[in-house]
Amino acid sequence: MSSKELLNYDHIVIGSGLAGLFTAVQLSKLGTVAVITKRGVDESNTKYAQGGIACVMDKEDSFREHVKDTMIAGDHLCKEDVVMTIVENGPAAVNELIELGAHFTTRGEMGHSDDGKDYDLGREGGHNKRRVLHAGDITGEEVEKILINTCRSNRNITFFEYHIAIDLVTTSRLGWLGEDSVLGAYVLDIKKNLVKAFTSLSVTVATGGAGKVYLYSSNPDIACGDGVAMCYRAHVPIANMEFFQFHPTILYHPTVKSFLISEAVRGEGAILKRHDARGNLVEFMDRYHEMKSLAPRDIVARAIDNELKRSGQNCAFLDIRHKSEEFLKLRFPNIFEKCLEVGINMAKDPIPVVPAAHYCCGGVKTDINGFTGINGLYAVGEVASTGLHGANRLASNSLLEALVVAKLAAKDIKSKIKVLSDTRASGKIPTWRSGNATNSDEQVVLTHNWDEIRRFMWDYVGIFRTNKRLERAKNRIKNIRREIEKYYWDFLITQDLVELRNIASVAEIIIDSAMNRKESRGLHFNADYPQREPEMDYVDTVIQQPYT
Repeated sequence: MSSKELLNYDHIVIGSGLAGLFTAVQLSKLGTVAVITKRGVDESNTKYAQGGIACVMDKEDSFREHVKDTMIAGDHLCKEDVVMTIVENGPAAVNELIELGAHFTTRGEMGHSDDGKDYDLGREGGHNKRRVLHAGDITGEEVEKILINTCRSNRNITFFEYHIAIDLVTTSRLGWLGEDSVLGAYVLDIKKNLVKAFTSLSVTVATGGAGKVYLYSSNPDIACGDGVAMCYRAHVPIANMEFFQFHPTILYHPTVKSFLISEAVRGEGAILKRHDARGNLVEFMDRYHEMKSLAPRDIVARAIDNELKRSGQNCAFLDIRHKSEEFLKLRFPNIFEKCLEVGINMAKDPIPVVPAAHYCCGGVKTDINGFTGINGLYAVGEVASTGLHGANRLASNSLLEALVVAKLAAKDIKSKIKVLSDTRASGKIPTWRSGNATNSDEQVVLTHNWDEIRRFMWDYVGIFRTNKRLERAKNRIKNIRREIEKYYWDFLITQDLVELRNIASVAEIIIDSAMNRKESRGLHFNADYPQREPEMDYVDTVIQQPYT
Protein backbone atom coordinates (compact mmCIF):
# COMPACT_ATOMS: atom_id res chain seq x y z
CA MET A 1 0.00 0.00 0.00
CA SER A 2 1.42 3.36 -0.97
CA SER A 3 0.12 6.79 -1.82
CA LYS A 4 1.46 9.81 -3.62
CA GLU A 5 -1.34 11.95 -2.21
CA LEU A 6 0.02 14.85 -0.15
CA LEU A 7 -2.47 17.20 1.52
CA ASN A 8 -1.40 20.59 2.83
CA TYR A 9 -3.22 22.52 5.57
CA ASP A 10 -2.11 25.23 7.95
CA HIS A 11 -3.26 23.22 10.95
CA ILE A 12 -4.31 19.62 11.64
CA VAL A 13 -6.65 18.58 14.45
CA ILE A 14 -6.93 14.84 15.13
CA GLY A 15 -10.25 14.12 16.83
CA SER A 16 -13.74 15.60 16.71
CA GLY A 17 -14.93 15.79 20.30
CA LEU A 18 -15.32 19.04 22.23
CA ALA A 19 -11.54 19.49 22.53
CA GLY A 20 -10.89 18.92 18.83
CA LEU A 21 -13.78 20.95 17.47
CA PHE A 22 -13.29 23.91 19.81
CA THR A 23 -9.59 23.90 18.92
CA ALA A 24 -10.51 23.87 15.22
CA VAL A 25 -12.78 26.87 15.73
CA GLN A 26 -9.93 28.79 17.40
CA LEU A 27 -7.33 27.78 14.77
CA SER A 28 -9.63 28.67 11.86
CA LYS A 29 -8.91 32.30 12.74
CA LEU A 30 -5.26 31.62 11.83
CA GLY A 31 -5.67 29.63 8.60
CA THR A 32 -7.01 26.41 7.11
CA VAL A 33 -7.75 23.47 9.40
CA ALA A 34 -8.11 19.75 8.62
CA VAL A 35 -10.14 17.84 11.22
CA ILE A 36 -9.31 14.11 11.03
CA THR A 37 -11.79 11.74 12.67
CA LYS A 38 -11.97 7.97 12.35
CA ARG A 39 -15.77 7.68 12.38
CA GLY A 40 -18.51 10.19 11.61
CA VAL A 41 -17.70 13.62 12.98
CA ASP A 42 -20.29 13.30 15.77
CA GLU A 43 -18.84 10.08 17.25
CA SER A 44 -16.71 10.97 20.29
CA ASN A 45 -16.58 10.66 24.07
CA THR A 46 -18.09 14.15 24.24
CA LYS A 47 -21.31 12.92 22.67
CA TYR A 48 -21.90 10.59 25.63
CA ALA A 49 -21.05 13.10 28.38
CA GLN A 50 -24.20 13.40 30.46
CA GLY A 51 -23.18 15.47 33.47
CA GLY A 52 -21.99 18.85 32.25
CA ILE A 53 -19.31 21.50 32.57
CA ALA A 54 -18.01 22.45 36.01
CA CYS A 55 -17.66 26.23 36.08
CA VAL A 56 -18.03 28.99 38.66
CA MET A 57 -21.19 30.78 37.52
CA ASP A 58 -22.91 31.57 40.84
CA LYS A 59 -22.23 34.34 43.35
CA GLU A 60 -22.39 31.78 46.16
CA ASP A 61 -19.42 29.98 44.59
CA SER A 62 -15.81 31.08 44.05
CA PHE A 63 -12.73 30.20 42.02
CA ARG A 64 -10.90 29.38 45.23
CA GLU A 65 -13.54 26.85 46.28
CA HIS A 66 -13.52 25.19 42.84
CA VAL A 67 -9.73 24.96 43.02
CA LYS A 68 -9.93 23.49 46.53
CA ASP A 69 -12.40 20.78 45.48
CA THR A 70 -10.23 19.93 42.45
CA MET A 71 -7.06 19.70 44.54
CA ILE A 72 -8.71 17.46 47.15
CA ALA A 73 -10.02 15.08 44.47
CA GLY A 74 -6.57 15.03 42.83
CA ASP A 75 -4.98 13.70 46.02
CA HIS A 76 -1.82 15.84 46.19
CA LEU A 77 -0.91 15.46 42.52
CA CYS A 78 -2.67 18.40 40.81
CA LYS A 79 -0.60 21.38 39.70
CA GLU A 80 -2.24 24.25 41.60
CA ASP A 81 -1.20 26.95 39.13
CA VAL A 82 -2.71 24.93 36.27
CA VAL A 83 -5.91 24.32 38.24
CA MET A 84 -6.29 28.02 39.03
CA THR A 85 -5.66 29.09 35.43
CA ILE A 86 -8.25 26.67 34.02
CA VAL A 87 -10.85 27.51 36.68
CA GLU A 88 -10.38 31.27 36.27
CA ASN A 89 -10.60 31.07 32.48
CA GLY A 90 -13.66 28.85 32.61
CA PRO A 91 -16.47 31.43 32.51
CA ALA A 92 -15.06 33.21 29.44
CA ALA A 93 -14.67 29.92 27.55
CA VAL A 94 -18.17 28.77 28.52
CA ASN A 95 -19.63 32.11 27.47
CA GLU A 96 -17.98 31.74 24.06
CA LEU A 97 -19.64 28.35 23.72
CA ILE A 98 -22.97 29.93 24.66
CA GLU A 99 -22.43 32.66 22.05
CA LEU A 100 -21.99 29.90 19.44
CA GLY A 101 -25.48 28.68 20.36
CA ALA A 102 -25.06 26.16 23.18
CA HIS A 103 -28.05 26.09 25.52
CA PHE A 104 -27.83 25.10 29.16
CA THR A 105 -30.81 24.30 31.36
CA THR A 106 -32.12 27.23 33.41
CA ARG A 107 -33.84 27.20 36.78
CA GLY A 108 -37.03 28.34 35.12
CA GLU A 109 -37.00 25.29 32.86
CA MET A 110 -36.74 23.12 35.95
CA GLY A 111 -39.87 24.71 37.40
CA HIS A 112 -38.20 27.01 39.93
CA SER A 113 -40.03 30.26 40.67
CA ASP A 114 -37.60 32.82 39.28
CA ASP A 115 -37.25 34.70 36.00
CA GLY A 116 -35.71 31.64 34.34
CA LYS A 117 -32.44 33.38 33.48
CA ASP A 118 -30.23 31.75 36.10
CA TYR A 119 -28.71 28.43 35.18
CA ASP A 120 -29.80 25.27 36.94
CA LEU A 121 -26.42 24.32 38.36
CA GLY A 122 -25.96 20.67 39.29
CA ARG A 123 -23.77 19.15 41.97
CA GLU A 124 -21.69 16.03 41.53
CA GLY A 125 -19.29 13.90 43.59
CA GLY A 126 -16.44 15.86 45.17
CA HIS A 127 -18.09 19.26 44.64
CA ASN A 128 -19.10 21.24 47.70
CA LYS A 129 -21.10 23.71 45.62
CA ARG A 130 -23.59 23.49 42.77
CA ARG A 131 -21.48 24.53 39.77
CA VAL A 132 -22.19 22.09 36.94
CA LEU A 133 -23.82 23.60 33.86
CA HIS A 134 -25.91 21.02 32.06
CA ALA A 135 -28.29 20.60 29.15
CA GLY A 136 -30.68 18.16 30.78
CA ASP A 137 -28.65 14.94 30.90
CA ILE A 138 -27.32 15.18 27.33
CA THR A 139 -24.84 18.01 27.78
CA GLY A 140 -22.17 16.44 25.58
CA GLU A 141 -24.60 15.86 22.75
CA GLU A 142 -25.75 19.50 22.93
CA VAL A 143 -22.28 21.07 22.77
CA GLU A 144 -21.11 18.57 20.13
CA LYS A 145 -24.06 19.47 17.89
CA ILE A 146 -23.39 23.21 18.21
CA LEU A 147 -19.68 22.85 17.46
CA ILE A 148 -20.24 20.58 14.46
CA ASN A 149 -22.65 23.13 12.98
CA THR A 150 -20.17 25.93 13.69
CA CYS A 151 -17.33 24.04 12.00
CA ARG A 152 -19.40 22.98 8.99
CA SER A 153 -20.29 26.60 8.31
CA ASN A 154 -16.65 27.68 8.53
CA ARG A 155 -14.86 27.81 5.14
CA ASN A 156 -11.47 27.32 6.77
CA ILE A 157 -12.40 23.96 8.34
CA THR A 158 -12.49 20.70 6.38
CA PHE A 159 -13.63 17.38 7.88
CA PHE A 160 -11.96 14.10 6.95
CA GLU A 161 -14.40 11.54 8.30
CA TYR A 162 -13.53 7.83 8.37
CA HIS A 163 -9.84 8.73 8.41
CA ILE A 164 -7.61 7.34 11.17
CA ALA A 165 -4.21 8.84 11.97
CA ILE A 166 -1.48 6.18 11.88
CA ASP A 167 1.55 8.12 13.05
CA LEU A 168 2.89 11.62 13.48
CA VAL A 169 5.68 12.76 11.18
CA THR A 170 8.43 14.63 13.02
CA THR A 171 11.84 15.92 12.03
CA SER A 172 13.50 13.34 14.31
CA ARG A 173 11.59 10.54 12.53
CA LEU A 174 13.05 11.76 9.25
CA GLY A 175 16.55 11.98 10.71
CA TRP A 176 16.78 15.76 10.62
CA LEU A 177 19.23 17.38 13.02
CA GLY A 178 18.28 20.08 15.48
CA GLU A 179 15.23 20.69 17.67
CA ASP A 180 12.39 18.24 17.08
CA SER A 181 9.34 19.56 15.23
CA VAL A 182 6.12 18.03 13.91
CA LEU A 183 5.58 18.23 10.15
CA GLY A 184 2.26 16.42 9.78
CA ALA A 185 0.80 12.92 9.96
CA TYR A 186 0.19 9.74 7.99
CA VAL A 187 -3.53 9.02 7.82
CA LEU A 188 -5.48 5.97 6.59
CA ASP A 189 -8.56 6.70 4.49
CA ILE A 190 -10.63 3.81 5.85
CA LYS A 191 -13.19 3.62 3.05
CA LYS A 192 -10.64 3.82 0.22
CA ASN A 193 -8.00 1.78 2.08
CA LEU A 194 -5.44 4.43 1.14
CA VAL A 195 -2.73 6.09 3.25
CA LYS A 196 -2.41 9.86 2.84
CA ALA A 197 0.28 12.21 4.03
CA PHE A 198 -0.89 15.47 5.64
CA THR A 199 1.46 18.40 6.21
CA SER A 200 0.83 21.42 8.42
CA LEU A 201 2.30 24.12 10.63
CA SER A 202 0.79 22.53 13.74
CA VAL A 203 -0.83 19.27 14.78
CA THR A 204 -3.24 19.16 17.71
CA VAL A 205 -3.96 15.70 19.06
CA ALA A 206 -7.48 15.58 20.53
CA THR A 207 -8.26 11.87 20.24
CA GLY A 208 -9.99 11.50 23.60
CA GLY A 209 -9.67 8.55 25.95
CA ALA A 210 -8.57 4.94 26.08
CA GLY A 211 -11.45 3.13 27.76
CA LYS A 212 -11.43 0.29 25.24
CA VAL A 213 -8.14 -0.88 26.76
CA TYR A 214 -10.42 -2.41 29.40
CA LEU A 215 -13.04 -5.13 29.03
CA TYR A 216 -15.82 -3.01 30.55
CA SER A 217 -16.00 0.66 29.66
CA SER A 218 -18.44 3.54 29.37
CA ASN A 219 -16.50 4.77 26.32
CA PRO A 220 -17.55 4.30 22.68
CA ASP A 221 -15.59 1.87 20.51
CA ILE A 222 -13.36 4.65 19.13
CA ALA A 223 -11.64 5.24 22.50
CA CYS A 224 -8.48 3.22 21.81
CA GLY A 225 -5.83 5.59 23.18
CA ASP A 226 -4.66 6.45 19.66
CA GLY A 227 -3.26 9.87 20.56
CA VAL A 228 -1.27 8.66 23.56
CA ALA A 229 0.25 5.84 21.50
CA MET A 230 1.14 8.10 18.55
CA CYS A 231 2.74 10.71 20.80
CA TYR A 232 4.66 8.02 22.70
CA ARG A 233 6.09 6.75 19.41
CA ALA A 234 7.05 10.36 18.64
CA HIS A 235 9.08 10.42 21.91
CA VAL A 236 6.71 12.73 23.81
CA PRO A 237 6.66 12.09 27.58
CA ILE A 238 3.49 10.35 28.81
CA ALA A 239 2.44 11.13 32.39
CA ASN A 240 0.41 9.45 35.14
CA MET A 241 -1.27 6.73 33.09
CA GLU A 242 -1.73 4.58 36.21
CA PHE A 243 -4.59 6.90 37.17
CA PHE A 244 -7.49 5.48 35.19
CA GLN A 245 -10.88 6.50 36.48
CA PHE A 246 -13.57 3.85 36.78
CA HIS A 247 -17.02 5.40 36.74
CA PRO A 248 -18.93 3.87 39.64
CA THR A 249 -22.33 3.69 37.98
CA ILE A 250 -22.82 2.05 34.59
CA LEU A 251 -26.30 0.59 34.04
CA TYR A 252 -26.19 -3.14 34.76
CA HIS A 253 -28.47 -4.90 32.29
CA PRO A 254 -27.80 -7.72 29.79
CA THR A 255 -29.37 -5.86 26.85
CA VAL A 256 -27.64 -2.50 27.40
CA LYS A 257 -24.02 -1.79 26.51
CA SER A 258 -21.95 0.91 28.23
CA PHE A 259 -24.78 3.20 29.32
CA LEU A 260 -23.63 5.66 31.97
CA ILE A 261 -25.81 6.71 34.89
CA SER A 262 -24.50 10.22 35.42
CA GLU A 263 -22.95 11.29 38.69
CA ALA A 264 -25.52 14.07 38.61
CA VAL A 265 -28.10 11.47 39.71
CA ARG A 266 -26.20 11.14 42.99
CA GLY A 267 -25.85 14.92 42.98
CA GLU A 268 -29.63 15.13 43.12
CA GLY A 269 -29.80 12.80 46.10
CA ALA A 270 -29.54 9.21 44.84
CA ILE A 271 -28.13 6.84 47.47
CA LEU A 272 -25.94 3.82 46.72
CA LYS A 273 -27.26 0.61 48.25
CA ARG A 274 -26.82 -3.17 48.15
CA HIS A 275 -28.82 -6.11 49.43
CA ASP A 276 -28.17 -7.25 52.99
CA ALA A 277 -28.46 -10.87 54.18
CA ARG A 278 -32.24 -10.52 54.40
CA GLY A 279 -32.58 -9.11 50.91
CA ASN A 280 -33.24 -5.55 52.01
CA LEU A 281 -31.55 -2.65 50.26
CA VAL A 282 -29.17 -0.89 52.65
CA GLU A 283 -26.84 2.09 52.31
CA PHE A 284 -23.10 1.36 52.48
CA MET A 285 -21.15 4.47 51.43
CA ASP A 286 -21.46 5.91 54.95
CA ARG A 287 -18.81 3.36 55.97
CA TYR A 288 -16.32 4.61 53.37
CA HIS A 289 -16.44 8.42 53.28
CA GLU A 290 -17.94 11.39 55.08
CA MET A 291 -19.57 12.56 51.82
CA LYS A 292 -21.26 9.15 51.52
CA SER A 293 -22.70 8.64 48.01
CA LEU A 294 -21.23 11.98 46.90
CA ALA A 295 -17.64 10.93 47.64
CA PRO A 296 -15.04 11.25 44.84
CA ARG A 297 -15.27 8.63 42.12
CA ASP A 298 -12.21 6.59 43.06
CA ILE A 299 -13.56 6.03 46.55
CA VAL A 300 -17.06 5.19 45.31
CA ALA A 301 -15.81 2.80 42.61
CA ARG A 302 -13.55 0.93 45.05
CA ALA A 303 -16.32 0.79 47.63
CA ILE A 304 -18.77 -0.75 45.14
CA ASP A 305 -16.10 -3.18 43.91
CA ASN A 306 -15.33 -4.22 47.49
CA GLU A 307 -18.99 -4.61 48.47
CA LEU A 308 -19.76 -6.75 45.42
CA LYS A 309 -16.73 -9.00 45.88
CA ARG A 310 -17.39 -9.36 49.60
CA SER A 311 -21.09 -10.14 49.18
CA GLY A 312 -20.89 -12.05 45.89
CA GLN A 313 -23.61 -9.84 44.40
CA ASN A 314 -23.61 -8.85 40.73
CA CYS A 315 -24.42 -5.16 41.11
CA ALA A 316 -25.16 -2.30 43.46
CA PHE A 317 -28.19 -0.02 43.23
CA LEU A 318 -28.83 3.71 42.95
CA ASP A 319 -31.96 4.65 44.88
CA ILE A 320 -33.60 7.95 43.97
CA ARG A 321 -37.17 6.86 44.57
CA HIS A 322 -37.70 9.76 46.98
CA LYS A 323 -37.82 12.10 43.95
CA SER A 324 -41.01 12.47 41.93
CA GLU A 325 -41.40 10.96 38.49
CA GLU A 326 -42.12 14.45 37.15
CA PHE A 327 -38.80 15.79 38.48
CA LEU A 328 -36.78 12.82 37.24
CA LYS A 329 -38.25 13.04 33.72
CA LEU A 330 -37.43 16.75 33.64
CA ARG A 331 -33.91 16.54 35.10
CA PHE A 332 -32.81 13.23 33.53
CA PRO A 333 -34.92 12.71 30.40
CA ASN A 334 -32.39 10.54 28.57
CA ILE A 335 -31.50 8.37 31.57
CA PHE A 336 -35.16 8.01 32.54
CA GLU A 337 -36.09 6.89 29.02
CA LYS A 338 -33.19 4.42 28.73
CA CYS A 339 -34.02 2.85 32.10
CA LEU A 340 -37.69 2.65 31.17
CA GLU A 341 -36.77 0.79 27.97
CA VAL A 342 -35.48 -2.10 30.10
CA GLY A 343 -38.34 -2.00 32.60
CA ILE A 344 -36.81 0.26 35.27
CA ASN A 345 -38.80 3.27 36.43
CA MET A 346 -36.37 5.47 38.36
CA ALA A 347 -39.19 6.86 40.47
CA LYS A 348 -40.28 3.37 41.57
CA ASP A 349 -37.30 1.05 41.06
CA PRO A 350 -33.67 1.22 42.24
CA ILE A 351 -31.22 1.34 39.31
CA PRO A 352 -28.75 -1.59 39.08
CA VAL A 353 -25.19 -0.31 38.53
CA VAL A 354 -21.58 -1.51 38.29
CA PRO A 355 -18.22 0.30 37.80
CA ALA A 356 -16.53 0.50 34.38
CA ALA A 357 -13.43 2.16 32.89
CA HIS A 358 -14.38 5.73 32.17
CA TYR A 359 -11.69 8.42 32.04
CA CYS A 360 -7.93 8.51 31.63
CA CYS A 361 -6.53 11.11 34.04
CA GLY A 362 -3.01 10.76 32.66
CA GLY A 363 -1.91 11.23 29.09
CA VAL A 364 0.42 13.17 26.84
CA LYS A 365 2.40 15.47 29.12
CA THR A 366 1.79 19.12 28.21
CA ASP A 367 2.00 22.56 29.70
CA ILE A 368 -1.08 24.70 30.35
CA ASN A 369 -1.15 25.61 26.63
CA GLY A 370 -1.32 21.99 25.51
CA PHE A 371 2.27 22.21 24.20
CA THR A 372 4.09 18.85 24.19
CA GLY A 373 7.68 20.06 23.88
CA ILE A 374 7.90 19.15 20.18
CA ASN A 375 7.55 22.29 18.07
CA GLY A 376 4.08 22.56 16.58
CA LEU A 377 2.68 19.52 18.43
CA TYR A 378 -0.15 20.05 20.93
CA ALA A 379 -2.51 17.79 22.87
CA VAL A 380 -5.89 18.93 24.18
CA GLY A 381 -8.66 17.21 26.13
CA GLU A 382 -8.66 13.75 27.69
CA VAL A 383 -5.59 12.67 25.69
CA ALA A 384 -3.48 15.26 27.53
CA SER A 385 -2.07 15.48 31.04
CA THR A 386 -1.91 19.19 31.89
CA GLY A 387 -1.76 18.71 35.65
CA LEU A 388 -5.42 19.60 36.24
CA HIS A 389 -6.74 16.18 37.28
CA GLY A 390 -3.88 14.81 39.35
CA ALA A 391 -4.62 11.35 40.74
CA ASN A 392 -8.39 11.64 40.26
CA ARG A 393 -10.51 13.89 38.05
CA LEU A 394 -13.16 15.98 39.78
CA ALA A 395 -16.49 15.32 38.05
CA SER A 396 -17.27 17.54 35.02
CA ASN A 397 -13.85 19.24 35.05
CA SER A 398 -12.93 17.53 31.77
CA LEU A 399 -15.15 19.55 29.43
CA LEU A 400 -14.01 22.71 31.21
CA GLU A 401 -10.35 21.78 30.60
CA ALA A 402 -11.03 21.02 26.92
CA LEU A 403 -12.59 24.46 26.35
CA VAL A 404 -9.94 26.47 28.18
CA VAL A 405 -6.86 24.65 26.89
CA ALA A 406 -8.18 24.77 23.30
CA LYS A 407 -8.21 28.56 23.50
CA LEU A 408 -4.77 28.71 25.15
CA ALA A 409 -3.30 26.29 22.58
CA ALA A 410 -4.49 28.39 19.65
CA LYS A 411 -3.06 31.50 21.29
CA ASP A 412 0.29 29.77 21.79
CA ILE A 413 0.35 28.52 18.19
CA LYS A 414 -0.38 32.03 16.95
CA SER A 415 2.60 33.37 18.90
CA LYS A 416 4.90 30.81 17.21
CA ILE A 417 3.62 30.99 13.63
CA LYS A 418 6.85 32.45 12.24
CA VAL A 419 9.01 29.64 13.69
CA LEU A 420 6.53 26.97 12.58
CA SER A 421 6.40 28.42 9.07
CA ASP A 422 10.18 28.35 8.78
CA THR A 423 10.29 24.66 9.81
CA ARG A 424 7.60 23.70 7.32
CA ALA A 425 9.36 25.55 4.50
CA SER A 426 12.62 23.69 5.12
CA GLY A 427 11.42 20.40 3.64
CA LYS A 428 8.59 18.07 2.70
CA ILE A 429 7.57 14.78 4.25
CA PRO A 430 7.85 11.60 2.17
CA THR A 431 4.74 9.80 1.02
CA TRP A 432 3.78 6.52 2.70
CA ARG A 433 5.51 3.34 1.62
CA SER A 434 4.32 -0.11 2.68
CA GLY A 435 7.44 -1.98 1.54
CA ASN A 436 6.85 -5.72 1.09
CA ALA A 437 3.71 -5.88 3.23
CA THR A 438 0.95 -8.12 1.91
CA ASN A 439 -2.73 -8.66 2.61
CA SER A 440 -3.51 -10.77 5.67
CA ASP A 441 -6.13 -13.49 6.00
CA GLU A 442 -5.44 -13.82 9.75
CA GLN A 443 -8.10 -11.51 11.22
CA VAL A 444 -8.48 -14.02 14.05
CA VAL A 445 -5.02 -12.98 15.31
CA LEU A 446 -6.14 -9.37 15.75
CA THR A 447 -9.40 -10.35 17.39
CA HIS A 448 -7.73 -12.74 19.82
CA ASN A 449 -5.06 -10.23 20.86
CA TRP A 450 -7.64 -7.47 21.25
CA ASP A 451 -9.80 -9.62 23.55
CA GLU A 452 -6.85 -10.94 25.57
CA ILE A 453 -5.46 -7.45 26.27
CA ARG A 454 -8.80 -6.06 27.42
CA ARG A 455 -9.51 -9.03 29.66
CA PHE A 456 -6.17 -9.15 31.51
CA MET A 457 -6.18 -5.36 31.86
CA TRP A 458 -9.56 -5.63 33.59
CA ASP A 459 -8.50 -8.55 35.80
CA TYR A 460 -4.96 -7.44 36.66
CA VAL A 461 -4.72 -3.66 36.15
CA GLY A 462 -8.22 -2.56 37.15
CA ILE A 463 -9.74 -1.06 40.29
CA PHE A 464 -7.75 -3.34 42.65
CA ARG A 465 -4.09 -4.07 41.88
CA THR A 466 -1.25 -6.11 43.36
CA ASN A 467 2.40 -6.55 42.41
CA LYS A 468 1.73 -10.10 41.25
CA ARG A 469 -1.18 -9.05 39.05
CA LEU A 470 0.87 -6.28 37.46
CA GLU A 471 3.76 -8.67 36.79
CA ARG A 472 1.40 -11.10 35.08
CA ALA A 473 0.01 -8.30 32.93
CA LYS A 474 3.51 -7.13 32.02
CA ASN A 475 4.60 -10.60 30.89
CA ARG A 476 1.55 -10.97 28.68
CA ILE A 477 1.73 -7.53 27.08
CA LYS A 478 5.42 -7.95 26.19
CA ASN A 479 4.65 -11.07 24.17
CA ILE A 480 1.57 -9.62 22.52
CA ARG A 481 3.34 -6.42 21.52
CA ARG A 482 6.09 -8.42 19.81
CA GLU A 483 3.43 -10.29 17.82
CA ILE A 484 1.66 -7.07 16.88
CA GLU A 485 4.79 -5.22 15.76
CA LYS A 486 5.76 -8.13 13.50
CA TYR A 487 2.21 -8.22 12.13
CA TYR A 488 2.34 -4.45 11.60
CA TRP A 489 5.38 -4.65 9.34
CA ASP A 490 4.38 -7.82 7.49
CA PHE A 491 0.81 -6.95 6.52
CA LEU A 492 -1.00 -4.01 4.99
CA ILE A 493 -2.42 -1.34 7.29
CA THR A 494 -6.06 -1.62 8.35
CA GLN A 495 -8.09 0.27 10.95
CA ASP A 496 -8.23 -2.83 13.18
CA LEU A 497 -4.45 -3.20 13.08
CA VAL A 498 -3.83 0.48 13.84
CA GLU A 499 -6.21 0.36 16.81
CA LEU A 500 -4.82 -2.91 18.17
CA ARG A 501 -1.27 -1.57 17.95
CA ASN A 502 -2.34 1.53 19.87
CA ILE A 503 -4.29 -0.38 22.53
CA ALA A 504 -1.30 -2.65 23.16
CA SER A 505 1.03 0.33 23.48
CA VAL A 506 -1.26 2.18 25.88
CA ALA A 507 -1.85 -0.98 27.94
CA GLU A 508 1.89 -1.40 28.45
CA ILE A 509 2.29 2.26 29.41
CA ILE A 510 -0.48 1.88 32.02
CA ILE A 511 1.14 -1.29 33.39
CA ASP A 512 4.62 0.29 33.54
CA SER A 513 3.23 3.41 35.22
CA ALA A 514 1.37 1.32 37.81
CA MET A 515 4.49 -0.74 38.53
CA ASN A 516 6.59 2.39 38.96
CA ARG A 517 4.28 3.99 41.55
CA LYS A 518 4.94 2.09 44.75
CA GLU A 519 2.12 3.59 46.79
CA SER A 520 -1.66 3.95 46.63
CA ARG A 521 -3.04 7.34 45.64
CA GLY A 522 -6.27 8.49 44.06
CA LEU A 523 -7.33 6.10 41.32
CA HIS A 524 -4.28 3.87 41.73
CA PHE A 525 -4.69 1.30 44.49
CA ASN A 526 -2.05 -1.40 45.01
CA ALA A 527 -2.74 -3.74 47.93
CA ASP A 528 1.02 -4.27 48.37
CA TYR A 529 1.52 -0.52 48.89
CA PRO A 530 -1.78 0.55 50.49
CA GLN A 531 -0.64 3.91 51.87
CA ARG A 532 0.02 7.24 50.17
CA GLU A 533 3.69 8.20 50.42
CA PRO A 534 4.00 11.94 51.20
CA GLU A 535 7.38 12.20 49.45
CA MET A 536 5.56 11.34 46.22
CA ASP A 537 3.21 14.32 46.52
CA TYR A 538 3.18 16.29 43.24
CA VAL A 539 5.59 13.82 41.62
CA ASP A 540 4.46 12.58 38.19
CA THR A 541 5.07 9.12 36.79
CA VAL A 542 6.61 9.73 33.36
CA ILE A 543 7.12 7.16 30.60
CA GLN A 544 9.03 8.18 27.47
CA GLN A 545 10.29 6.24 24.48
CA PRO A 546 13.96 7.18 24.18
CA TYR A 547 15.47 8.65 21.04
CA THR A 548 17.82 6.15 19.40
